[in-house]
Amino acid sequence: MGVTTAGTTRAALAADLAEARARTFAVLDPVPPGDQARQVSPLMSPLCWDLGHVAHFEELWLLRTVTGTAPTLPRLDDVYDAFRHPRRERPDLDLLGPFEARDFAGDVRTRVLDVLATVDLARGGPLLEDGFVYGMIVQHEHQHAETMLATIQLMDDFEHPLARAAVPSTELTRELRGSGERSDGRRPGIPAAERARPEGEAFVDGGPFVMGPDDEPWAYDNERPAHKVDVAPFWIDTTPVTNGAYAEFIAAGGYDDPRWWTDAGWAWRTEAALACPEFWRPAGGGRANAWERRRYGRWEPLPDAEPVQHVCWYEADAYARWRGKRLPTEAEWEKAASWDATTGSKRRHPWGGEPATPELANLAFAGATTFAPDPAGSHPAGASPWGCHQMVGDVWEWTASDFDAYPGFRAFPYPEYSEVFFGSEYKVLRGGAWSAHPSVAARATFRNWDYPIRRQIFAGFRCARDS
Repeated sequence: MGVTTAGTTRAALAADLAEARARTFAVLDPVPPGDQARQVSPLMSPLCWDLGHVAHFEELWLLRTVTGTAPTLPRLDDVYDAFRHPRRERPDLDLLGPFEARDFAGDVRTRVLDVLATVDLARGGPLLEDGFVYGMIVQHEHQHAETMLATIQLMDDFEHPLARAAVPSTELTRELRGSGERSDGRRPGIPAAERARPEGEAFVDGGPFVMGPDDEPWAYDNERPAHKVDVAPFWIDTTPVTNGAYAEFIAAGGYDDPRWWTDAGWAWRTEAALACPEFWRPAGGGRANAWERRRYGRWEPLPDAEPVQHVCWYEADAYARWRGKRLPTEAEWEKAASWDATTGSKRRHPWGGEPATPELANLAFAGATTFAPDPAGSHPAGASPWGCHQMVGDVWEWTASDFDAYPGFRAFPYPEYSEVFFGSEYKVLRGGAWSAHPSVAARATFRNWDYPIRRQIFAGFRCARDS
Protein backbone atom coordinates (compact mmCIF):
# COMPACT_ATOMS: atom_id res chain seq x y z
CA MET A 1 0.00 0.00 0.00
CA GLY A 2 3.00 2.30 0.17
CA VAL A 3 4.98 3.92 2.88
CA THR A 4 3.33 6.03 5.52
CA THR A 5 6.27 5.71 7.86
CA ALA A 6 9.84 6.12 6.75
CA GLY A 7 11.27 3.00 5.20
CA THR A 8 14.88 2.38 6.23
CA THR A 9 15.59 -0.81 4.30
CA ARG A 10 16.65 -0.87 0.68
CA ALA A 11 13.76 -3.15 -0.19
CA ALA A 12 11.22 -0.78 1.37
CA LEU A 13 12.68 2.24 -0.39
CA ALA A 14 12.74 0.43 -3.73
CA ALA A 15 9.10 -0.54 -3.26
CA ASP A 16 8.15 3.06 -2.48
CA LEU A 17 9.94 4.31 -5.59
CA ALA A 18 8.20 1.65 -7.70
CA GLU A 19 4.77 2.51 -6.33
CA ALA A 20 5.25 6.21 -7.08
CA ARG A 21 6.30 5.45 -10.65
CA ALA A 22 3.39 3.05 -11.18
CA ARG A 23 1.00 5.75 -10.03
CA THR A 24 2.59 8.32 -12.36
CA PHE A 25 2.08 6.06 -15.37
CA ALA A 26 -1.44 5.11 -14.28
CA VAL A 27 -2.29 8.80 -14.43
CA LEU A 28 -0.41 9.53 -17.66
CA ASP A 29 -0.80 6.44 -19.85
CA PRO A 30 -4.46 6.95 -20.83
CA VAL A 31 -3.75 10.53 -21.97
CA PRO A 32 -2.97 10.76 -25.73
CA PRO A 33 0.65 11.81 -26.42
CA GLY A 34 -0.49 15.02 -28.08
CA ASP A 35 -2.37 16.03 -24.95
CA GLN A 36 0.65 15.17 -22.81
CA ALA A 37 2.75 17.58 -24.88
CA ARG A 38 0.33 20.54 -25.02
CA GLN A 39 -0.33 23.14 -22.38
CA VAL A 40 -3.90 22.85 -21.15
CA SER A 41 -3.79 26.08 -19.13
CA PRO A 42 -1.13 28.72 -18.41
CA LEU A 43 -1.62 27.74 -14.77
CA MET A 44 -0.20 24.27 -15.43
CA SER A 45 2.80 22.71 -17.18
CA PRO A 46 2.49 20.31 -20.11
CA LEU A 47 2.18 16.83 -18.64
CA CYS A 48 5.41 15.71 -20.29
CA TRP A 49 7.21 18.55 -18.48
CA ASP A 50 6.07 17.10 -15.15
CA LEU A 51 7.37 13.65 -16.09
CA GLY A 52 10.70 15.01 -17.31
CA HIS A 53 11.02 17.16 -14.19
CA VAL A 54 10.32 14.18 -11.91
CA ALA A 55 13.06 12.16 -13.65
CA HIS A 56 15.52 15.07 -13.65
CA PHE A 57 14.91 15.76 -9.96
CA GLU A 58 15.51 12.08 -9.19
CA GLU A 59 18.77 12.10 -11.13
CA LEU A 60 19.87 15.30 -9.41
CA TRP A 61 19.42 13.94 -5.90
CA LEU A 62 19.73 10.15 -6.06
CA LEU A 63 22.58 10.01 -8.58
CA ARG A 64 24.41 13.30 -8.86
CA THR A 65 24.16 14.30 -5.18
CA VAL A 66 24.50 10.84 -3.64
CA THR A 67 27.28 9.53 -5.91
CA GLY A 68 28.66 12.52 -7.83
CA THR A 69 27.42 11.16 -11.17
CA ALA A 70 27.61 13.57 -14.12
CA PRO A 71 24.32 14.80 -15.61
CA THR A 72 22.89 12.75 -18.45
CA LEU A 73 21.95 15.85 -20.46
CA PRO A 74 23.32 19.11 -18.99
CA ARG A 75 20.75 21.21 -20.86
CA LEU A 76 17.99 19.66 -18.77
CA ASP A 77 19.23 21.57 -15.73
CA ASP A 78 17.70 24.65 -17.29
CA VAL A 79 14.65 23.05 -18.90
CA TYR A 80 13.40 21.43 -15.69
CA ASP A 81 14.32 24.18 -13.23
CA ALA A 82 10.93 25.22 -11.90
CA PHE A 83 12.33 28.47 -10.52
CA ARG A 84 13.86 29.70 -13.76
CA HIS A 85 10.80 29.07 -15.87
CA PRO A 86 7.23 29.75 -14.69
CA ARG A 87 4.59 27.40 -16.00
CA ARG A 88 3.37 29.72 -18.72
CA GLU A 89 6.85 29.60 -20.36
CA ARG A 90 7.42 25.86 -20.27
CA PRO A 91 5.74 24.89 -23.57
CA ASP A 92 8.36 26.99 -25.38
CA LEU A 93 11.30 25.12 -23.84
CA ASP A 94 13.21 22.29 -25.49
CA LEU A 95 11.26 19.65 -23.56
CA LEU A 96 11.62 15.91 -23.76
CA GLY A 97 8.53 14.61 -25.52
CA PRO A 98 6.19 12.10 -23.85
CA PHE A 99 8.14 9.05 -25.07
CA GLU A 100 11.57 10.64 -24.55
CA ALA A 101 10.64 11.65 -21.01
CA ARG A 102 9.46 8.12 -20.24
CA ASP A 103 12.71 6.63 -21.57
CA PHE A 104 14.76 9.13 -19.57
CA ALA A 105 12.79 8.35 -16.41
CA GLY A 106 13.33 4.62 -16.92
CA ASP A 107 17.07 5.01 -17.46
CA VAL A 108 17.43 7.16 -14.34
CA ARG A 109 15.43 4.68 -12.26
CA THR A 110 17.56 1.74 -13.36
CA ARG A 111 20.73 3.52 -12.26
CA VAL A 112 19.11 4.71 -9.03
CA LEU A 113 18.23 1.14 -8.05
CA ASP A 114 21.80 0.04 -8.80
CA VAL A 115 23.09 2.72 -6.43
CA LEU A 116 20.48 1.90 -3.79
CA ALA A 117 21.68 -1.71 -3.73
CA THR A 118 25.06 -0.65 -2.35
CA VAL A 119 24.67 2.78 -0.74
CA ASP A 120 25.41 2.97 3.01
CA LEU A 121 22.27 4.51 4.50
CA ALA A 122 23.83 4.55 7.97
CA ARG A 123 26.86 6.66 7.07
CA GLY A 124 25.56 9.21 4.61
CA GLY A 125 24.75 12.00 7.04
CA PRO A 126 21.34 13.72 7.33
CA LEU A 127 20.58 13.31 3.64
CA LEU A 128 20.66 9.50 3.78
CA GLU A 129 19.65 9.00 7.41
CA ASP A 130 16.36 7.04 7.59
CA GLY A 131 16.36 7.15 3.79
CA PHE A 132 15.38 10.84 3.86
CA VAL A 133 16.54 11.73 0.34
CA TYR A 134 14.72 8.69 -1.08
CA GLY A 135 11.60 9.67 0.84
CA MET A 136 11.92 13.19 -0.58
CA ILE A 137 11.96 11.77 -4.12
CA VAL A 138 9.01 9.46 -3.40
CA GLN A 139 6.95 12.33 -2.02
CA HIS A 140 8.01 14.64 -4.85
CA GLU A 141 6.79 12.21 -7.50
CA HIS A 142 3.47 11.69 -5.71
CA GLN A 143 3.04 15.45 -5.47
CA HIS A 144 3.53 15.76 -9.21
CA ALA A 145 1.03 12.97 -9.83
CA GLU A 146 -1.48 15.12 -7.97
CA THR A 147 -0.45 18.14 -10.05
CA MET A 148 -1.01 16.09 -13.21
CA LEU A 149 -4.47 15.09 -11.97
CA ALA A 150 -5.26 18.80 -11.61
CA THR A 151 -4.02 19.41 -15.15
CA ILE A 152 -6.16 16.59 -16.58
CA GLN A 153 -9.21 17.89 -14.74
CA LEU A 154 -8.77 21.16 -16.67
CA MET A 155 -9.16 19.25 -19.97
CA ASP A 156 -12.81 19.78 -20.79
CA ASP A 157 -12.72 17.28 -23.65
CA PHE A 158 -10.95 14.32 -22.04
CA GLU A 159 -12.60 11.76 -19.79
CA HIS A 160 -9.97 9.85 -17.83
CA PRO A 161 -10.82 6.11 -17.73
CA LEU A 162 -9.81 5.85 -14.07
CA ALA A 163 -12.38 8.51 -13.23
CA ARG A 164 -15.02 6.55 -15.16
CA ALA A 165 -14.17 3.47 -13.11
CA ALA A 166 -14.27 5.31 -9.78
CA VAL A 167 -17.55 5.36 -7.86
CA PRO A 168 -18.84 8.95 -7.66
CA SER A 169 -20.36 10.13 -4.41
CA THR A 170 -23.83 10.15 -5.93
CA GLU A 171 -23.59 6.41 -6.62
CA LEU A 172 -21.92 5.79 -3.28
CA THR A 173 -24.82 7.48 -1.53
CA ARG A 174 -27.30 5.16 -3.27
CA GLU A 175 -25.25 2.13 -2.21
CA LEU A 176 -25.25 3.38 1.38
CA ARG A 177 -29.02 3.74 1.29
CA GLY A 178 -29.38 0.21 -0.03
CA SER A 179 -27.17 -1.22 2.70
CA GLY A 180 -29.11 0.39 5.52
CA GLU A 181 -26.66 3.21 6.03
CA ARG A 182 -27.73 6.81 6.27
CA SER A 183 -28.35 8.64 3.01
CA ASP A 184 -25.90 11.39 3.95
CA GLY A 185 -23.06 8.87 3.84
CA ARG A 186 -22.60 8.45 7.58
CA ARG A 187 -22.77 5.00 9.06
CA PRO A 188 -25.63 4.44 11.54
CA GLY A 189 -24.95 3.60 15.14
CA ILE A 190 -21.78 5.70 15.43
CA PRO A 191 -22.08 7.60 18.71
CA ALA A 192 -21.60 11.35 18.54
CA ALA A 193 -17.99 12.21 19.27
CA GLU A 194 -17.39 13.44 22.79
CA ARG A 195 -17.88 17.23 22.94
CA ALA A 196 -19.33 17.34 19.40
CA ARG A 197 -22.41 19.53 19.10
CA PRO A 198 -25.51 18.64 17.06
CA GLU A 199 -24.89 21.41 14.54
CA GLY A 200 -21.58 19.85 13.63
CA GLU A 201 -19.01 21.69 15.70
CA ALA A 202 -16.39 20.39 18.12
CA PHE A 203 -14.99 22.36 21.03
CA VAL A 204 -11.22 22.41 21.36
CA ASP A 205 -9.71 23.41 24.68
CA GLY A 206 -7.34 26.32 24.89
CA GLY A 207 -3.76 25.94 26.03
CA PRO A 208 -0.41 24.89 24.61
CA PHE A 209 0.26 21.99 22.28
CA VAL A 210 3.22 20.80 20.23
CA MET A 211 3.05 21.99 16.62
CA GLY A 212 5.21 20.24 14.06
CA PRO A 213 6.68 16.72 14.21
CA ASP A 214 8.78 15.47 17.10
CA ASP A 215 10.09 12.44 15.24
CA GLU A 216 9.13 12.28 11.56
CA PRO A 217 12.06 11.19 9.42
CA TRP A 218 10.55 12.23 6.09
CA ALA A 219 9.00 15.54 7.17
CA TYR A 220 9.90 18.53 5.03
CA ASP A 221 11.86 21.45 6.42
CA ASN A 222 8.81 23.74 6.64
CA GLU A 223 7.15 21.32 9.09
CA ARG A 224 10.08 21.64 11.52
CA PRO A 225 11.06 22.13 14.25
CA ALA A 226 8.46 20.96 16.75
CA HIS A 227 7.55 23.87 19.01
CA LYS A 228 4.90 24.78 21.57
CA VAL A 229 2.03 27.01 20.51
CA ASP A 230 -0.60 28.40 22.86
CA VAL A 231 -4.06 28.41 21.30
CA ALA A 232 -7.18 30.02 22.75
CA PRO A 233 -10.26 27.76 23.03
CA PHE A 234 -12.31 27.58 19.83
CA TRP A 235 -15.03 25.73 17.96
CA ILE A 236 -14.31 24.00 14.66
CA ASP A 237 -16.60 22.22 12.19
CA THR A 238 -16.58 18.45 12.53
CA THR A 239 -16.63 18.03 8.74
CA PRO A 240 -15.56 20.07 5.73
CA VAL A 241 -18.17 22.40 4.22
CA THR A 242 -20.32 20.46 1.74
CA ASN A 243 -21.51 21.26 -1.76
CA GLY A 244 -25.04 21.59 -0.45
CA ALA A 245 -24.06 24.07 2.23
CA TYR A 246 -21.98 26.07 -0.22
CA ALA A 247 -24.89 26.18 -2.68
CA GLU A 248 -26.90 27.91 0.06
CA PHE A 249 -24.28 30.68 0.10
CA ILE A 250 -24.69 31.13 -3.65
CA ALA A 251 -28.50 31.11 -3.43
CA ALA A 252 -28.35 33.76 -0.70
CA GLY A 253 -26.46 36.08 -3.04
CA GLY A 254 -23.10 35.55 -1.39
CA TYR A 255 -21.17 36.21 -4.60
CA ASP A 256 -22.96 39.53 -5.08
CA ASP A 257 -22.60 40.97 -1.58
CA PRO A 258 -19.27 42.69 -0.80
CA ARG A 259 -20.02 42.49 2.95
CA TRP A 260 -18.70 38.95 3.05
CA TRP A 261 -15.48 39.55 1.12
CA THR A 262 -12.18 41.14 2.01
CA ASP A 263 -11.24 44.09 -0.20
CA ALA A 264 -8.73 41.94 -2.08
CA GLY A 265 -11.24 39.11 -2.33
CA TRP A 266 -13.98 41.33 -3.71
CA ALA A 267 -11.57 42.81 -6.25
CA TRP A 268 -10.63 39.31 -7.39
CA ARG A 269 -14.24 38.10 -7.42
CA THR A 270 -15.09 41.07 -9.67
CA GLU A 271 -12.07 40.77 -11.96
CA ALA A 272 -12.48 37.01 -12.41
CA ALA A 273 -16.30 37.24 -12.56
CA LEU A 274 -16.63 34.48 -9.96
CA ALA A 275 -20.18 33.17 -9.49
CA CYS A 276 -19.65 29.59 -8.25
CA PRO A 277 -16.81 27.11 -7.64
CA GLU A 278 -14.74 26.12 -10.64
CA PHE A 279 -16.23 23.27 -12.73
CA TRP A 280 -19.80 24.05 -11.56
CA ARG A 281 -22.70 25.10 -13.80
CA PRO A 282 -26.46 25.50 -13.25
CA ALA A 283 -28.33 22.27 -13.90
CA GLY A 284 -30.95 22.10 -16.63
CA GLY A 285 -34.56 21.06 -16.25
CA GLY A 286 -35.76 24.26 -14.62
CA ARG A 287 -34.79 23.22 -11.11
CA ALA A 288 -34.04 26.25 -8.95
CA ASN A 289 -30.61 26.40 -7.31
CA ALA A 290 -29.60 23.04 -8.81
CA TRP A 291 -26.05 22.48 -9.98
CA GLU A 292 -23.89 20.11 -11.98
CA ARG A 293 -20.14 19.64 -11.76
CA ARG A 294 -17.59 18.47 -14.31
CA ARG A 295 -15.44 15.59 -13.10
CA TYR A 296 -12.76 14.53 -15.56
CA GLY A 297 -14.66 15.33 -18.72
CA ARG A 298 -18.09 14.21 -17.56
CA TRP A 299 -20.89 16.42 -16.27
CA GLU A 300 -22.88 14.90 -13.42
CA PRO A 301 -25.37 16.04 -10.76
CA LEU A 302 -23.66 17.84 -7.90
CA PRO A 303 -23.54 15.55 -4.83
CA ASP A 304 -24.79 17.72 -1.97
CA ALA A 305 -23.14 15.63 0.77
CA GLU A 306 -19.67 15.78 -0.75
CA PRO A 307 -17.16 18.36 0.54
CA VAL A 308 -16.93 21.34 -1.78
CA GLN A 309 -13.70 21.61 -3.75
CA HIS A 310 -12.14 23.92 -6.35
CA VAL A 311 -12.80 27.05 -4.31
CA CYS A 312 -10.11 29.67 -3.76
CA TRP A 313 -9.16 31.12 -0.39
CA TYR A 314 -11.20 34.25 -1.01
CA GLU A 315 -14.33 32.19 -1.65
CA ALA A 316 -13.74 30.07 1.46
CA ASP A 317 -13.18 33.17 3.59
CA ALA A 318 -16.34 34.85 2.23
CA TYR A 319 -18.46 31.76 2.96
CA ALA A 320 -17.15 31.58 6.52
CA ARG A 321 -17.99 35.26 7.12
CA TRP A 322 -21.47 34.71 5.72
CA ARG A 323 -21.95 31.87 8.23
CA GLY A 324 -20.79 34.14 11.05
CA LYS A 325 -17.59 32.16 11.37
CA ARG A 326 -14.02 32.29 10.05
CA LEU A 327 -11.35 30.00 8.69
CA PRO A 328 -9.27 28.22 11.34
CA THR A 329 -5.68 29.26 11.81
CA GLU A 330 -3.05 26.73 10.87
CA ALA A 331 -2.29 26.13 14.55
CA GLU A 332 -5.97 25.59 15.38
CA TRP A 333 -6.30 23.14 12.51
CA GLU A 334 -3.29 21.10 13.61
CA LYS A 335 -4.39 21.03 17.25
CA ALA A 336 -7.88 19.86 16.28
CA ALA A 337 -6.36 17.23 13.99
CA SER A 338 -3.66 15.77 16.19
CA TRP A 339 -3.53 16.85 19.83
CA ASP A 340 -4.78 14.31 22.36
CA ALA A 341 -5.66 16.29 25.49
CA THR A 342 -6.26 13.10 27.48
CA THR A 343 -2.68 11.91 27.12
CA GLY A 344 -1.10 15.31 26.56
CA SER A 345 0.58 13.99 23.43
CA LYS A 346 0.49 14.46 19.71
CA ARG A 347 -0.89 11.90 17.26
CA ARG A 348 0.98 11.25 14.04
CA HIS A 349 -2.34 10.99 12.20
CA PRO A 350 -5.75 12.19 13.39
CA TRP A 351 -6.71 8.60 14.29
CA GLY A 352 -3.43 7.62 15.96
CA GLY A 353 -0.13 6.09 14.96
CA GLU A 354 -1.14 3.28 12.63
CA PRO A 355 -0.65 3.77 8.88
CA ALA A 356 -3.43 5.19 6.75
CA THR A 357 -5.91 2.76 5.20
CA PRO A 358 -8.97 3.34 2.97
CA GLU A 359 -11.16 2.83 6.03
CA LEU A 360 -9.44 5.71 7.82
CA ALA A 361 -9.03 8.27 5.05
CA ASN A 362 -9.82 8.92 1.40
CA LEU A 363 -6.33 9.23 -0.10
CA ALA A 364 -4.59 7.90 -3.21
CA PHE A 365 -3.64 4.40 -2.08
CA ALA A 366 -1.32 2.43 -4.39
CA GLY A 367 -2.38 4.59 -7.30
CA ALA A 368 -6.09 3.97 -6.69
CA THR A 369 -8.38 6.87 -5.94
CA THR A 370 -12.07 7.68 -5.88
CA PHE A 371 -11.38 10.72 -8.10
CA ALA A 372 -13.69 12.66 -5.75
CA PRO A 373 -14.19 13.37 -2.06
CA ASP A 374 -16.31 11.00 -0.01
CA PRO A 375 -19.53 12.30 1.63
CA ALA A 376 -19.01 14.46 4.71
CA GLY A 377 -18.91 12.32 7.83
CA SER A 378 -17.36 9.32 6.11
CA HIS A 379 -14.45 7.45 7.71
CA PRO A 380 -15.57 7.78 11.36
CA ALA A 381 -12.71 5.52 12.43
CA GLY A 382 -10.33 8.21 11.18
CA ALA A 383 -11.73 10.97 13.37
CA SER A 384 -9.39 13.18 15.39
CA PRO A 385 -9.24 13.22 19.22
CA TRP A 386 -11.77 16.07 19.21
CA GLY A 387 -14.28 14.30 16.96
CA CYS A 388 -13.37 16.01 13.68
CA HIS A 389 -13.87 13.90 10.55
CA GLN A 390 -11.85 13.84 7.33
CA MET A 391 -9.07 16.09 8.54
CA VAL A 392 -6.80 13.97 6.36
CA GLY A 393 -8.04 13.11 2.88
CA ASP A 394 -10.93 14.21 0.66
CA VAL A 395 -10.01 17.90 0.20
CA TRP A 396 -7.13 20.19 1.03
CA GLU A 397 -8.40 22.70 3.57
CA TRP A 398 -7.66 26.40 3.41
CA THR A 399 -6.58 28.01 6.69
CA ALA A 400 -6.44 31.65 7.70
CA SER A 401 -2.65 31.58 8.02
CA ASP A 402 0.08 32.92 5.77
CA PHE A 403 2.86 30.52 4.86
CA ASP A 404 5.68 31.42 7.24
CA ALA A 405 8.66 29.71 8.82
CA TYR A 406 8.40 28.16 12.26
CA PRO A 407 10.68 29.48 15.00
CA GLY A 408 14.11 27.90 14.52
CA PHE A 409 13.48 26.96 10.88
CA ARG A 410 16.48 25.67 8.92
CA ALA A 411 16.31 25.05 5.18
CA PHE A 412 17.09 21.43 4.27
CA PRO A 413 18.22 20.09 1.91
CA TYR A 414 17.71 23.13 -0.35
CA PRO A 415 16.10 26.54 0.29
CA GLU A 416 13.95 26.54 -2.84
CA TYR A 417 11.52 23.95 -1.47
CA SER A 418 10.06 26.22 1.21
CA GLU A 419 12.07 29.27 2.12
CA VAL A 420 11.53 31.26 -1.09
CA PHE A 421 7.75 31.04 -0.61
CA PHE A 422 7.53 32.35 2.96
CA GLY A 423 5.44 35.49 3.37
CA SER A 424 1.95 36.91 3.09
CA GLU A 425 1.62 36.09 -0.61
CA TYR A 426 0.67 32.47 0.07
CA LYS A 427 -1.98 30.86 2.28
CA VAL A 428 -1.55 27.51 4.03
CA LEU A 429 -3.65 24.46 3.19
CA ARG A 430 -3.79 21.38 5.39
CA GLY A 431 -5.05 17.83 5.36
CA GLY A 432 -4.53 16.42 1.88
CA ALA A 433 -7.15 15.60 -0.74
CA TRP A 434 -8.38 12.37 -2.35
CA SER A 435 -5.62 13.01 -4.89
CA ALA A 436 -2.79 13.08 -2.33
CA HIS A 437 -0.75 10.00 -1.45
CA PRO A 438 -0.42 8.88 2.20
CA SER A 439 3.36 9.34 2.10
CA VAL A 440 2.67 13.05 1.66
CA ALA A 441 -0.58 13.91 3.34
CA ALA A 442 -1.35 11.31 6.02
CA ARG A 443 0.79 13.00 8.66
CA ALA A 444 -1.07 15.80 10.40
CA THR A 445 1.92 18.16 10.23
CA PHE A 446 2.20 18.35 6.42
CA ARG A 447 1.93 21.92 5.09
CA ASN A 448 0.75 22.87 1.61
CA TRP A 449 0.49 26.42 0.29
CA ASP A 450 -0.78 28.36 -2.70
CA TYR A 451 -1.96 31.77 -3.86
CA PRO A 452 -5.37 32.76 -2.44
CA ILE A 453 -6.79 32.97 -5.98
CA ARG A 454 -6.07 29.34 -6.95
CA ARG A 455 -9.06 27.14 -7.76
CA GLN A 456 -7.74 24.32 -9.96
CA ILE A 457 -6.31 22.60 -6.88
CA PHE A 458 -8.47 20.12 -4.95
CA ALA A 459 -9.14 22.56 -2.12
CA GLY A 460 -12.10 22.97 0.22
CA PHE A 461 -12.32 24.13 3.83
CA ARG A 462 -14.01 23.89 7.20
CA CYS A 463 -15.01 26.80 9.43
CA ALA A 464 -14.11 27.77 12.98
CA ARG A 465 -15.19 30.39 15.48
CA ASP A 466 -14.01 31.83 18.75
CA SER A 467 -15.22 30.31 21.99
